[in-house]
Amino acid sequence: MSEQTQARGGSARRVVVVGAGMAGVQTAVALREQGFTGTVTLIGAEPHQPYDRPPLSKAVLLGKAEGSAFDVDFEALGIELRLGREVVGLRPGDHELDTAEGPVPYDVLVLATGAEPIQLPGAEGVPGVHLLRTLDDAERLRPVLAQQHDIVVVGAGWIGAEFATAAREAGCAVTVVEAADRPLAGALPAEVAAPMAAWYADSGAELRTHARVDRVEPGAVVLDDGSRVPAGAVVVGIGARPATAWLAGSGIELGVHGEVLADEHLRTSLPDVYAVGDCASFPSGRYEQRLLVHHWDNALQGPRTVAANIIGETPMAYDPVPYFWSEQFGRFVQYVGHHASADTTVWRGDPESPAWAVCWLRSGRLVGLLAVGRPRDLAQGRRLIESGTPMDPDLLADPSRPLKEATA
Repeated sequence: MSEQTQARGGSARRVVVVGAGMAGVQTAVALREQGFTGTVTLIGAEPHQPYDRPPLSKAVLLGKAEGSAFDVDFEALGIELRLGREVVGLRPGDHELDTAEGPVPYDVLVLATGAEPIQLPGAEGVPGVHLLRTLDDAERLRPVLAQQHDIVVVGAGWIGAEFATAAREAGCAVTVVEAADRPLAGALPAEVAAPMAAWYADSGAELRTHARVDRVEPGAVVLDDGSRVPAGAVVVGIGARPATAWLAGSGIELGVHGEVLADEHLRTSLPDVYAVGDCASFPSGRYEQRLLVHHWDNALQGPRTVAANIIGETPMAYDPVPYFWSEQFGRFVQYVGHHASADTTVWRGDPESPAWAVCWLRSGRLVGLLAVGRPRDLAQGRRLIESGTPMDPDLLADPSRPLKEATA
């Protein structure tokens, strides 16, 4: 990026943020907190006041909360909200967005459109088939749970497990069908995910692995082996993809998953355009690879870097230790780091017990940690990953020893 373009970004009069989820809202707020005095416009496709998503699969779904709107006074911060407005295109040469209501000019643009759930092939528009991504989705599902329907959940990933947990809490009969041989197959190694399969039965939910959906019929899900699973409702949780289809023809560089390819400063391939949150990947110096992180914490942390780079003269790099948590089947599961490059796995505690952890090391240093019911391990592990402190695997394997005392 040229010095001239950087200067124009640093002294921008109009910043437009596309996407009113966590990443978009936090970008707008961070700009004000860091002293930006120009115009800030936040564009959201949904008509609702911007809201947080994690409560949708818990409190909102179970009727314990009406919503989860962010506690942000947009008017007091001088942030213009344009809600219920779908963005349909980007013309970088003109520094304009195209929306259904007309063009929107920008000096600096921030892409924060998040990710959208993957549809079950052949099930689009079929009555009784649900996704769980938006407030409207949760509102549609709330009476389904209240009526205690037989529910089939397609996909035993994070969102599938969380929804199954809520459905069991509501008193529904729940069957989870998963094409892989275990839950969380795309997220965790087999030996780590395997103990989690028992959690389903413990909660009264049925988990069927090696189970592919052939079709959805009224009142049933038909699997590829011909078996029929009764279903008053079907909830699909088979993953999400970056919401970037609207960028077609803009010339922006996208990755293999359709994500915007951002650099270490979260700048895109287009001048004066940044990308943050679920819709963007970034190169991690810490892990020596490009990361696409679909988690809440990334949408909270990245905006501070974007705001600093829009305002400041010296570019700031974004290289976080990814963090994620999930509440499922009465367990609090936390994950920090990135285990893909690890060469050593160390267990802390018995995975059959209520509390245990797994540590991943590379060259003797902690790079990732999964903690089940061990929040202290998570907190200490996060600091050890950040500092790159050498660890002693033998000491690490003793679950009674604090992580911070297991250094080499």
